[in-house]
Amino acid sequence: MNPAIFGTRHAQALLGSLGRLKRNPLATVLTLLVIGLALALPAALGLFVINAQTATGGFSNAVDMSVYLKSGLPVAKAQQLAANARERPEVAQVTVIAADEGLAEFRKYSGFGAALDALQTNPLPNVLHVMPRRGASSAADLDSLRRYFAAWPEVDVVQLDTEWVLRFNAILAVLRRLVLVAAVLLGAGVLAVVGNTIRLEILNRRAEIEVTKLVGGSNAFVRRPFLYTGLLYGIGGAVLATAILETAVLVLDPSVATLAQLYGSRYALQGPSGQVLAALFGGGMALGWLGAWISAHRHLRSIEPRA
Repeated sequence: MNPAIFGTRHAQALLGSLGRLKRNPLATVLTLLVIGLALALPAALGLFVINAQTATGGFSNAVDMSVYLKSGLPVAKAQQLAANARERPEVAQVTVIAADEGLAEFRKYSGFGAALDALQTNPLPNVLHVMPRRGASSAADLDSLRRYFAAWPEVDVVQLDTEWVLRFNAILAVLRRLVLVAAVLLGAGVLAVVGNTIRLEILNRRAEIEVTKLVGGSNAFVRRPFLYTGLLYGIGGAVLATAILETAVLVLDPSVATLAQLYGSRYALQGPSGQVLAALFGGGMALGWLGAWISAHRHLRSIEPRA
């Protein structure tokens, strides 16, 4: 087929689909609203996960453990143990907190300075403050590191200070899975909405389709305008979903900024990134086209010219 004729036919199908959508504004808007909400919900949940991880920095600097050495162990021995710990590949930093330093800090901030003066000896032990590397902060890695320090004969107690961080990261992992589940379920909903809309349009244009087939129009030719209609629904739904996300970010950003200031921080909500928008438009177009193709392929076969 001549490329010019091929392009002209596709342009005619596209313009015809646009005209039919324009002639039924209420039905078009309602369908786009349903598709936009279905696309926006999983995208909003994913955006929430991204902002939560960005705002907290993954708490990468909060994952640490305190290794309490046995009472009476010399500081020189603690320094030697710290040097040995730094050789571990999963350890980023080890800081020695001497017993005298710990007592001085406790005296400064506890308000029990007079009571501490009555002590004959320092009851606090030397402590190793251990920071794991960023790539070794999973629950399994931290448990392995804890067991490594607990096996030292000089160690009294090993305390993992950030179990709540692991719980937070686990919650984020669950939310990421929830985003995928929501995307699949709502994507199936978009297919159903587009498919049903195309089915109704096919039924309304049954006489026109019969005439087109009677004069030699193939199923592919008849199906083409409906595929463009599904594609336009997908694009329009993605545009509406983007507008919903951007509006939500604008509405929530002042409240989030106020909350961040109360915690001594500055943070502004991130809107949908280019990658998110690409996924949104790509998914919308794919779902719209696929829903239209399934519906048209199923129903056009049953429509044949009557003798």
